[in-house]
Amino acid sequence: MPAILFVCTGNICRSPTAEGVFRHLVAQAGLEDQFTIDSAGTHAYHVGEPPDHRSAAAAERRGYDLSPLRARALVPADYDRFDLLLAMDRGHLEIMQRKRPAGSRAELSLFLDHAPAPLKGRDVPDPYYGEGRHFGEVLDLVEAGSRALLRKLTA
Repeated sequence: MPAILFVCTGNICRSPTAEGVFRHLVAQAGLEDQFTIDSAGTHAYHVGEPPDHRSAAAAERRGYDLSPLRARALVPADYDRFDLLLAMDRGHLEIMQRKRPAGSRAELSLFLDHAPAPLKGRDVPDPYYGEGRHFGEVLDLVEAGSRALLRKLTA
C-alpha cells in the first residue's frame, strides 16, 4: 500500500488541497484501502487549523471536501511512515531534504514531477497572498498532478 504525504509551507492551502483531491480520486477509483494519504507543512504556523477558507471554498466548488483536514507539521517519523513525500514547490523540497533523517527510506520529489509535460518540474504557486482566482489555478495544477500520480501508481 503506497503511503503518500503532500507537503507545503503551513499545510493550509496547497498540500491539503492535494490531499483532498487525491483522496477523492482514489475513492472514485475504489482504491481507498490501497493508499495512505496525508499532508503536512514544513513549518508549524497553523497546526490544528482547518484549511484556508479560500482553499476550502474553491475545492468545494469542484466537489472536494477539505473540512475534515487539519494542519500539522512535518516530523522526522514521516520520512519512514511514508513512501513518497511530495513537495508543492522547490523551496519545500529543499527544506524536506535538509530535515531528512539519515537512513530514511522515503522518496522525496516535487509533486508536479509526476505530471506530464508541460507541468512536469513546475512549482504549485502559493495562493495565500494572491487573489481568489489563484486558488482555482492551484486546483487546476493539483487535479492534473493528482490524476497523473494515480495513473502512475496504479499502472
